[in-house]
Amino acid sequence: MSAMRRDIGVTALGEARLWLGTPYRHQASLRGVGCDCLGLLRGVWRGLYGTEPEPVPPYAATWAESAAPGTDPLTAAATRHLVPVAGATPEPGDVLLFAFRCHLPARHCAIATGDGAMIHAHDHAAVAEVALTAWWRRHMTGLFRFPDEPVATVGLTPGTCK
Repeated sequence: MSAMRRDIGVTALGEARLWLGTPYRHQASLRGVGCDCLGLLRGVWRGLYGTEPEPVPPYAATWAESAAPGTDPLTAAATRHLVPVAGATPEPGDVLLFAFRCHLPARHCAIATGDGAMIHAHDHAAVAEVALTAWWRRHMTGLFRFPDEPVATVGLTPGTCK
């Protein structure tokens, strides 16, 4: 792993840890005030690069279930802005995507700590660091890394549940 890659991952993880304890608030992205899983990811991105890569349209809590057939909006956005990683163990600061059912698109994201845990926001709780258990690993459909510089990337086919 290059020194630059290690630095961006460690910096991303440090940014994510600043959000620990932030209450869950659907569509929010304000550290200490409220965020959802995408809001956490957006906040980490802002901490790394200053501004968000694109505007986020309003979305319902059930947006993944109501996505057009054959689409995966979260994976598509990750593919545009993050670096896809195939067949690797998550490293500190990596972005993890999850689908709760194999036939549905990804609808949850988290930041890997690199030591078998992740930081994420979920309903009825605060941003927390939790174990990346076998259940989470079975539902992981994408693994991405923050780019060294914020440039669009392409070329990932959405993953499948294991």
